[in-house]
Amino acid sequence: MPKELSQQSDARFSEPVPPALTNDCGTLYGVNALRLMGKAAFLCAARHARCDVVMAKADGIEFHRPVRLGEIIGVSARVVFRGRSSMTVLVNAFTEDPGEKDPAISGRFMMVAVNGDGRPTPISISDHCNAKDVHS
Repeated sequence: MPKELSQQSDARFSEPVPPALTNDCGTLYGVNALRLMGKAAFLCAARHARCDVVMAKADGIEFHRPVRLGEIIGVSARVVFRGRSSMTVLVNAFTEDPGEKDPAISGRFMMVAVNGDGRPTPISISDHCNAKDVHS
């Protein structure tokens, strides 16, 4: 995928982990981690497709290490594959621990561009990509 395409589609944000998002062990509850990652996948895919998108699948979710209460979690997402109406988005969640370079949580999300009726719609080829970037 061309560099300009992935930069166009990137999504990044950071949030503190408050008590409301943690489990009894004081770490980010898995469901809340998935919510943050799904938000990043949605933002990334919507920027890429420039239309409404929905999540069709989340898989390969791996919790590599805990994210603790009070830590800042940074979430980043990028489109790594584009089909006719679907996109595969890789999402990584990092803590701001300078000693850690690997993600605390990672996963893959399949997002689908949809029309006003909620039906899959082709992602238009615009100035941010060209015909050879489209995979079927």
